[in-house]
Amino acid sequence: MDNNVIVSETIEKYEKYINPAVARLFRFMGLSTIEWEAEGTIIRDIDGKEYIDCLGGYGVFSLGHRNPKVVEAVKCQLDTMPLSSKVLFDKPMADLAELMAEVTPGDLQYSFFVNSGTEAVEGALKLARVHTGRHKVISTINAFHGKTLGALTATGRDLFREPFQPLLSGFSHVPFNDIEALKKVIDHETAAVIIEPVQGEGGIIVPSDDYLPAVRQLCDEYSALLICDEVQTGLGRTGKMFAVDHYSVVPDILTTAKALGGGVMPIGAFTAKASVWDKYITSPFLHTSTFGGNPLACAAAIAALEVIKEDKLVERAAEQGAYFIAKLKEIQTSYSDVIMEVRGKGLMIGIDLAKEGIGGLMMSELVNNGVLVAYTLNNPKVIRIEPPLIISRQQIDFVIKVVADAVKKAHEMIEDF
Repeated sequence: MDNNVIVSETIEKYEKYINPAVARLFRFMGLSTIEWEAEGTIIRDIDGKEYIDCLGGYGVFSLGHRNPKVVEAVKCQLDTMPLSSKVLFDKPMADLAELMAEVTPGDLQYSFFVNSGTEAVEGALKLARVHTGRHKVISTINAFHGKTLGALTATGRDLFREPFQPLLSGFSHVPFNDIEALKKVIDHETAAVIIEPVQGEGGIIVPSDDYLPAVRQLCDEYSALLICDEVQTGLGRTGKMFAVDHYSVVPDILTTAKALGGGVMPIGAFTAKASVWDKYITSPFLHTSTFGGNPLACAAAIAALEVIKEDKLVERAAEQGAYFIAKLKEIQTSYSDVIMEVRGKGLMIGIDLAKEGIGGLMMSELVNNGVLVAYTLNNPKVIRIEPPLIISRQQIDFVIKVVADAVKKAHEMIEDF
């Protein structure tokens, strides 16, 4: 079948069976093609055009696409037992739980495995409430924790929350990186404070160095739990294994997903201190999942953690990220009317544009020139750069050139007005 026909039929099916608004948005962004295959940092469309993936599935593809060690681990598990009976002991899940206790900070010990980041957040919120016997939860404005009911209640943007009111009771939101605001809200009825160490969808917002330690201290003062959402920031993305490691903070509960599956399988987890797991030990079936922790996903995650360590991807993210940010800041200095700020940690980078309308032009230029990016969900003025951690210096230089050309065009457009 002709490629143009395949593309046309696929878009028609999106419009008829998925969502016509999604189809319109993809077309508007210049994405009227079909992803066909991927390897490493490269995605190819149905016509063979190559794109450097600087979005990375919002943090999913930290190891790149189809990492061979992860793929092989999943294939081997597929030949033995893909899904668990849920009755007998499950070795891949046990092995992964041990690894999670090793790689997570401090004395985090017990893990529960799920299928996504929002499920991990749901589990963490439930655990906090059942352990403390309290119901109040504090989150931050512009936070993003997912879109299932509990995670959505914690998410800090009214655009997503309002259509589904009333949501869960007991939740409040304070400004991120504002410890004084948190002090005014936290009390002895607070079950937990849930926070992203670096806000992702809020616009790649990096807190001051003293913020997370101060949040930890406040939680201890009020015997509230600290939940750190590392679904997007975890597993090397920011140049540390976990973003909390930048601040020497150990949460009571930590959530992971996205990169945990090695870019091959969906899997998430919430991992907690032994002292917090007490109610789940007393009543182990308070929280369950049919597909969570399935052998295929656990095999992928085990391989992913091994690759991150063996290939030194954490150190690579720190080194390549510092270079990437420095080069982007050079562009920002030359075109401050287009770019207000470049910020981030490791290979989690945000380009904060002077005007929201510039984003569409920038994305179109980048996509047309073979670089895939997107803006952050809670702040459309910020274009995110989250490539696989294996991205090469040569590829970064290519992306920098494409960004510079796009910024120059945006600058000329602004001058014309």
